[in-house]
Formats: sequence, C-alpha cells, structure tokens
Amino acid sequence: MFQELPERQPRFVVYSYRYQHDDGRVSYPLCFIFISPVGCKPEQQMMYAGSKNKLVHTAQLTKVFEIRNTEDLTEEWLREKLRFFR
Repeated sequence: MFQELPERQPRFVVYSYRYQHDDGRVSYPLCFIFISPVGCKPEQQMMYAGSKNKLVHTAQLTKVFEIRNTEDLTEEWLREKLRFFR
C-alpha cells in the first residue's frame, strides 16, 4: 500500500481512502497517518511529533492514526482503524 515510505524516517501521510461501510454506503475519509518508525533518529521523531498536533488542528483532520512499523501499514490495518468511525 505504501511501499515508497522510508523505513527509518518519520513521515506524515494524508490519504483519501475509499471506504465501503457495512450498509453499502461509500465514503472517502481523509486519513492522517503519523509514521514514526522504530530506529529513526530521535531528533527527527521530536521534530515530527512536535508539529503533528498543529498540522492536525490547522488542516482540521479528524481521522488521526499513528504507526511505528511501516510493514504494518496495510489496507486491512486502515480498514480496522476506520471501523470506529461511522
């Protein structure tokens, strides 16, 4: 799903995902994913973590998720996270 992401650098990803609800409706939630991989430089982690809340607030993002391992970032993972939003 996100093969181009670096394994050892934090990243912000804003992703519009086609989500089909259990009742058949389709929506396109805008998902903010903060990726902070294990093993990245502490300075980079602090820089990204420090600006995350400001970005989320400014862009008015409501679907906010964090992940530590880029290999776990799959469509199944995202669908599971979105299941809590109706």
